[in-house]
Amino acid sequence: MTVKKKKNKRKKVKKPSRVKASKRKKRPIKKKIRKNKKLKKRKKSAKNKRIKVYKSKNSKNTFRKIIRFSENIKPKINFKFDLDRALQNFFQNIANKIKAFKEVIDEERDRKRQQKIRLMQKEKAEEIKRARDIKKEEIRKKQIEIQEEIKLGKERRADIKRFIRLEQAQLRKEQADRQRKFYEKIRLEKKIEQFRKREALEIKNLEKYVLKQERENYQEVQHRIDKIKQKYQAIRDQKIKERIEQLGIEVSDTDTREDLLQKEYEFNLAREKIENTLESFYRSMVSCIFQLNKRWLPKKMSLMRVIDKRYETSEIFIKLDEESDENWIMLVYLKDNNPDSNIVVEDKTDHEKIFSQEYKSNEIFKFSDSMVDSLTTMIDKEYQKKLN
Repeated sequence: MTVKKKKNKRKKVKKPSRVKASKRKKRPIKKKIRKNKKLKKRKKSAKNKRIKVYKSKNSKNTFRKIIRFSENIKPKINFKFDLDRALQNFFQNIANKIKAFKEVIDEERDRKRQQKIRLMQKEKAEEIKRARDIKKEEIRKKQIEIQEEIKLGKERRADIKRFIRLEQAQLRKEQADRQRKFYEKIRLEKKIEQFRKREALEIKNLEKYVLKQERENYQEVQHRIDKIKQKYQAIRDQKIKERIEQLGIEVSDTDTREDLLQKEYEFNLAREKIENTLESFYRSMVSCIFQLNKRWLPKKMSLMRVIDKRYETSEIFIKLDEESDENWIMLVYLKDNNPDSNIVVEDKTDHEKIFSQEYKSNEIFKFSDSMVDSLTTMIDKEYQKKLN
């Protein structure tokens, strides 16, 4: 069966007739340019319309030929061919493939999302582990620091105790030197007494001489000699009285020179006994405070001082440099102000627990150990405050 081909009739576009140049009217240049542009646009649009019409007619003709060809060969070739079913299957396969492609895309998206979740979980676990490691490292450093502080505390106590023992040896030497000076003072006092006796002897000899030379004027001369003796005696007595009053000893008008000298001697003896009793404790406190201020005291903590008031009030105390004397942190004094009694130590290094303890005069090392422990504990607390 032959298929008749229809010829596509193309519409002929009439070309504008050329007019002779002589007959054309002369127009301005701008108007000519506009007219040419309009003509070009018209030509182009007409051409596009022709192409579209031609293509649509060609496609229709092609489909028409296929259908007619199938109808012509249908009685000759006996086979079943359902075009609708074939097209349906064809498009169904395409739809299935598109569906499968979409499923693959969804699976890939899900896989990437799961992979991203796993990566985020891994990063989170690593971050938690890193934070845990940092905390462990901080705890380890703190433990090392505490161990170092404990070690330093032991070294500090050992150094201070060693220094105190050396100071005790030095103290014994100084006490021996002080004893020697005391004996030297007694010897000088004996010499002064000899001078006084010599003065009295010279006055006596003068009296004898006057008696031999002028017996008639003896009373007048004796009177002058008595005045001289009384004058020097009064000067000495006044000096002794002023000195004793400065020491805080009660003096009455009826006290004789011998009474005043006896009171001064007893007072000096008691003071010296008190000073000697507290001397080892004072030296121990000075040595300990010197070492703590030099090596172990925190920078922001005030310096500590030892105040010696043994001669005035029979007391020794430790205080911070910026505090007043009443705000002491450790006080040492004699019980009942008696050199033969025990030595009392009041400790306020721990504000929460204030206690007092008594020591015998020969328990200096026991006192030193207790003092070092109290002061170093106080300094350790200051360190802990600084660390916190």
